[in-house]
Amino acid sequence: MAPVPPSTSSAVTLNINGEKHQLTVDHRTTLLDALRERLDLTGTKKGCDQGQCGACTVLVDGRRAVSCLNLAVAAEGREITTIEGMAEGDRLHPVQQAFLDLDGYQCGYCTPGQICSAIAVIEEHAAGWPSAATEDVRPEAGPPPLTPDEIRERMSGNLCRCGAYVSIVQAVTRAAEAHQAAAQDDDRADQDVTTEETAA
Repeated sequence: MAPVPPSTSSAVTLNINGEKHQLTVDHRTTLLDALRERLDLTGTKKGCDQGQCGACTVLVDGRRAVSCLNLAVAAEGREITTIEGMAEGDRLHPVQQAFLDLDGYQCGYCTPGQICSAIAVIEEHAAGWPSAATEDVRPEAGPPPLTPDEIRERMSGNLCRCGAYVSIVQAVTRAAEAHQAAAQDDDRADQDVTTEETAA
């Protein structure tokens, strides 16, 4: 009796934008193709299909990833966030709003990947991660100023063929400032609670 060839597909459960999706995929299926072709989440765009343009950027466990180079079977058990999962109802994510207000797009094809990457950039910067443009990379130096040069370097994996880079940098700057202000408000609120508890 001829040996049974190994299966070339697997059943996986993908956790995308807070919802679980069960599907059977070929082991070679990329996360990008699973999102677009199997789950109809077409906000994530296919550009180069080689991991060079950033149009397919999504967040995996809060960190940016080019979905064209990630296999769907490897994403099981991970928290995947696509552009469709950024807004809260009718309220846009602050980065989405900044892109809209400052015209951080033209044709819009690269915009979902730009926004996903920008969200991660802001979190990476707040956590103190340096970039190739950071002058002082010592941990004790703290997060570097998020200058236009820093933003351009950190966003360099996302290409915009329309050339909307000036507005993209402005949008990331505004969203980062809003993120920092919100974090400071949270810190003040925590301090007030601690003071009240100590006084009691």
